[in-house]
Amino acid sequence: MIDFSSFSLADVLPFIAIGFAAQIVDGALGMAFGLISSTLLISIGVPPAIASARVHVAECFTTAASGISHILHRNVDWKLLARIAIPGVIGGVLGAYVLTNVPAETARPFVLAYLALVAVYLLWRSLRHVHVERAPKIVEPLGLAGGFLDAAGGGGWGPIVTSNLLVQGAHPRKVVGTVNTAEFFLTLSISLSFLFNLGIGSLGAPTIGLLAGGLLAAPLGARVVRHVPARGLLVMVGIVLIATSLYGIYRAIA
Repeated sequence: MIDFSSFSLADVLPFIAIGFAAQIVDGALGMAFGLISSTLLISIGVPPAIASARVHVAECFTTAASGISHILHRNVDWKLLARIAIPGVIGGVLGAYVLTNVPAETARPFVLAYLALVAVYLLWRSLRHVHVERAPKIVEPLGLAGGFLDAAGGGGWGPIVTSNLLVQGAHPRKVVGTVNTAEFFLTLSISLSFLFNLGIGSLGAPTIGLLAGGLLAAPLGARVVRHVPARGLLVMVGIVLIATSLYGIYRAIA
């Protein structure tokens, strides 16, 4: 069980700040909460499996709120949701199992390298992509890969699945709404897998902080997107993630 009496405000505040900043970006772009939170947690020494577990438990609540909002605004393509959510859940459970069975010190540099590559991809996409609308053809394998890498890497579902569906030409509003709604089922399955393997005691103050920060920032994402161009924000996210990932890799191998 989690001993809430052992938490102090000083323990929780840094993670509230991380959750708040990550959710502001996620609310504006429809992605990157997991990437930002996981990269920062792993960079300060949290084992990758525990970092991913904490982030995904917090995301259960933030993705539920986001999914309900998208459903109410009719931004969800239910057929596409089934095509990505089912393989995504399968991939997520497999990724959680793999990560919990790999020693933390072995996994950390590889996970950070993966996060850095996703950040580079985000940066490239923000600078080069021009959208041309057409029906996406590759969906189920994308969901499977996105779910696996999201669990094993602590984040990446949005950047991998959303970006690739947009590259294939899917409607942007439907893509963001559908992928965000599907993410609730993904984060729930990944969280249950981690809790089964690691126990609820692995959550602690960081999870409470990430959750509180994310929920506080959730209403502000829509305002941010009005004032900051999506491309500019995506460039900034890519640069921050690359810098933090490289720093974490340096600490892991130094």
